[in-house]
Amino acid sequence: MTVQLSELLFIYLTITQGGCTFPNNHWGEWNDSQLQPTIQRLMKGYNRYLRPNFNEGPVEIGMSLDIASIDAISEINMDYTATIFLRQRWRDSRLVFPGNESVSVDGRLVSLLWIPDTFIPDSKRSFLHDVTVENRLIRIFSNGTVLYALRITATIACNMDLTKYPMDKQVCTLQLESWGYNIQDVVFYWTRGNDSVKGLDTLRLAQYSVESYYTSVSEAVYETGHYPKLVLHFSLRRNVLFFILETYVPSTLLVVLSWVSFWISQSSVPARTCIGVTTVLTMTTLMMGARTSLPNANCFIKAIDVYLGICFTFIFGALLEYACAHFYTMQHQTIVDLHRELLREFAESNGNGVVPIVSSSQPTQSVDVGSTAEEPTEGPANSDVKNHAASTEKAPSQGCGLSSVKDASRRAAAVFVVENPHNIDSHARTVFPAAFLFVNILYWLYYLFL
Repeated sequence: MTVQLSELLFIYLTITQGGCTFPNNHWGEWNDSQLQPTIQRLMKGYNRYLRPNFNEGPVEIGMSLDIASIDAISEINMDYTATIFLRQRWRDSRLVFPGNESVSVDGRLVSLLWIPDTFIPDSKRSFLHDVTVENRLIRIFSNGTVLYALRITATIACNMDLTKYPMDKQVCTLQLESWGYNIQDVVFYWTRGNDSVKGLDTLRLAQYSVESYYTSVSEAVYETGHYPKLVLHFSLRRNVLFFILETYVPSTLLVVLSWVSFWISQSSVPARTCIGVTTVLTMTTLMMGARTSLPNANCFIKAIDVYLGICFTFIFGALLEYACAHFYTMQHQTIVDLHRELLREFAESNGNGVVPIVSSSQPTQSVDVGSTAEEPTEGPANSDVKNHAASTEKAPSQGCGLSSVKDASRRAAAVFVVENPHNIDSHARTVFPAAFLFVNILYWLYYLFL
């Protein structure tokens, strides 16, 4: 196997210094005549299937990251897609050579060396860029240190709490673990602590801004053992201005539009009904559109759902307000018409007596109108009345029960009687805006500061 590896390296280096390239090609300060025997000498007896420090302790692997971009953050799938430059450093004593220089070899020779089996445990999909060749970098230093760099694009899961959406802050992670080597074989560490991660400070996202980030070192515990793990934690705060312009402002304007009906005459039934129904349907469409970018099966009651529900309640309440006002107006008009009809009949009769007149406040009350003649003598009818009163006194329990039921029903009916139904709109012009302002203050205080 060693002979075959040496032959492959010899063929590769011979091609690079052939007639197709410049005759005096240099790798740093190492020319081709010096590089060829150095590589051959390094690979002599090298076994890529054995890790460095085999049977001598774990190999320490330093990690650093450059976040090139975060392309998409999906609340529906609860993941994000990022392109990263992953750099790994470790020391392999079998690759020590004299001098103070480093040698960069072609990335396609990575199959000849031992490399860590690092993977991203939360990755759903990932790939290594290969245009124009696989984006790998192998650099060997004179003290045996190996630098191995990759350019990877991965879609990584991120558990999100959407309770305060769109005023939420999400904490996502990027984890790096060893697949087959446990902590007795491999140890991971960040090369420069939090400074090992670059690119997040200058990253620009569509809906988010990076608030903070930090790194940590831990262990992954599985049934097969304990494995080294590095974690990058970063907080993303959503930019709420987009949702204010797209959802909050239109829904608020719809609520204000529903209040316009309070200044329209109650006799204009088509106008007030049209405003109420139109605002209700428009609010329903706005609520459905706000959920298109969120998971359908979601157990979270989000902040935007609460606000849209509040706006829908006020809009629907404005529609019900007109229904109540119109009902009491028609009731009041019926009582007034009945009152006028009784007065007209009394004027036509030109007689004296007791005429029942129904008022707006007590529709069942009888009023004596123009009684100037002497009271008629008691006849059989009055005798019957007295006999009925006497029988009522003989049965006080039945009379009291019936009278109390009548009084209770009369008082309950009086509660729902409005003397002037036009005052309903006057009160609604003040109550609805004040209540909506109060609810808004409570809403924004809770979701922004709690």
